[in-house]
Amino acid sequence: MNNNRRRFLRQLGTATGAGLLATTPIASFAKKIAEQENMEDFADKPITISILQTTDVHCQIHPHDELFWENDKVVFRKTGGYAYLTTMFKNLKKKNPNTFIIDTGDMFQGSELSVETMGKAFVPILNAMNYDLYLPGNWEVIYGKKNMQTLMGSLDAPKICTNMYHDLGDGKKGELIFQPYEIWNVAGAKIGFLGYTDPLVPIRQSPGYSKGITYTQPEENLAHYIDVLKNQEQCSFIIIIAHLGLSQQISLANMPECEGVNYILGGDTHERVRKPIECKYAKVVEPGAFGSFVGKLDLTVKNGKVIADKYDLLEVVPSKLKADTNIQNILVENEEVYKRNIETIVGYSTIPLYRYFVVENPIDTMILNALNWKFPEIDIVLSNGFRFCPPRTTPDQTGNIPITNGFIFDMLPVDSTVRTAKVTGTQLWEWLEKELNNVFAKDASKRFGGWVVKFKGIEVSFNAFAEMGKRVQSVTFKAESIQPDNLYSILACEREGDPDDMLCRMTGVKDAKNTTATLHTVMLEYLKANSPITPTPSKNARILDAPDTLLTQVTGVDYKFF
Repeated sequence: MNNNRRRFLRQLGTATGAGLLATTPIASFAKKIAEQENMEDFADKPITISILQTTDVHCQIHPHDELFWENDKVVFRKTGGYAYLTTMFKNLKKKNPNTFIIDTGDMFQGSELSVETMGKAFVPILNAMNYDLYLPGNWEVIYGKKNMQTLMGSLDAPKICTNMYHDLGDGKKGELIFQPYEIWNVAGAKIGFLGYTDPLVPIRQSPGYSKGITYTQPEENLAHYIDVLKNQEQCSFIIIIAHLGLSQQISLANMPECEGVNYILGGDTHERVRKPIECKYAKVVEPGAFGSFVGKLDLTVKNGKVIADKYDLLEVVPSKLKADTNIQNILVENEEVYKRNIETIVGYSTIPLYRYFVVENPIDTMILNALNWKFPEIDIVLSNGFRFCPPRTTPDQTGNIPITNGFIFDMLPVDSTVRTAKVTGTQLWEWLEKELNNVFAKDASKRFGGWVVKFKGIEVSFNAFAEMGKRVQSVTFKAESIQPDNLYSILACEREGDPDDMLCRMTGVKDAKNTTATLHTVMLEYLKANSPITPTPSKNARILDAPDTLLTQVTGVDYKFF
């Protein structure tokens, strides 16, 4: 084709994109011709395009300790930090300008700075990092629906979520809160993105956070939007960006509704998938958490089609990267007002603090010990079994590991009120069965994103991979089996929006009442009175059919967390 004609049509297409001729028929025609010309330019020439993914960074702005499982033991290294992550993005984009950067959720919650500013401190940071696409995670609702909309709306790049609707009340579902899909036109190909976030948010978290939002299961509209992307938008490759948890993402990739999807780039459970998990309809990956890793999907495009794919999980190593000056300046400015309080030392530990193993961890042990110390009259204390916050492992000049105000927020971002109640032995046993099924259900779609709930005051033996209702083998209280009709006092955190007779997802509890204490005040009092502490897990939960070093709830596929 004549080069002058080609140049003219491209310029016309550019003018259309800039809004100069957007409403004219010739503009529409020129845009289509320009796209065709773009396709012709790339014909017969393989081009590599890259998609970079972060997820579950949870506002961890600085380099931090990270846990690895190597040669059957725990190893710690420094990773992450927004300024270093940005440099990695820039380096990779310099090597390949055809690079698209996404974040798949939990970007506004997880630190003291995020709580103090209700997430607002992270808007300029994320915008300066030049992401191309976002998906809201399960924690984006922490400050309520309206604030979530404002925070997400303040981000420069598009936001998608294909299963999050306005709740009109009386069971009526309104419009989608965010656009359902996004298309990346690159190297003569169209890459279509759909976005699905966790529909279990109102159950897994305090129901009050997600008030005004209706979530649907991905399979309810997935086939429809695959059809839209393939047949209407003419996409040659379809990617789901997800915040469902690895088990749920694997389950989705095996559903017939997922036919036509090529990849699921997932999040939520902080899993580190280093080799794509091959499912019936799509490949599934997840790139860890806290900005410690970047998932890198390379696609080879030829004649508008993806002909090959390659995936790598890249570790963000601050010692090998130079901090991005612009991001560093934004971090310093935004943190300045809160820095002294964040870094104030409130206690010490003699052992590394982390929360990665499925069954028991030092962080949860510390929380349970603090609650038991504050409320010695309570029979059983509980701590949610979620995997949260980077480890803390580096001693200071005292030889012990400092615990700061900021770390209290890292491990307990929600300062919930401590709540007490009474339950029967039967209720306790049935609740344990239900909680264990949330973790180890054979049907991956029935697994929650969390890990085994933690407890002190009872000792529980269980088979993780037994049938539903047959996992718990024994529950003892003060060295004796719990009695079905006996009442036991329990303690856990209040969840905003739960019924009055519910505590820690346990229904029908008696005499439920809030105390004047919160999780943070208990931790601060406990550390002040007892530091240095040594929160060695006491094996209150004993798994009988797997090692207590289990690092993932995912089974039955070629995957190992390390």
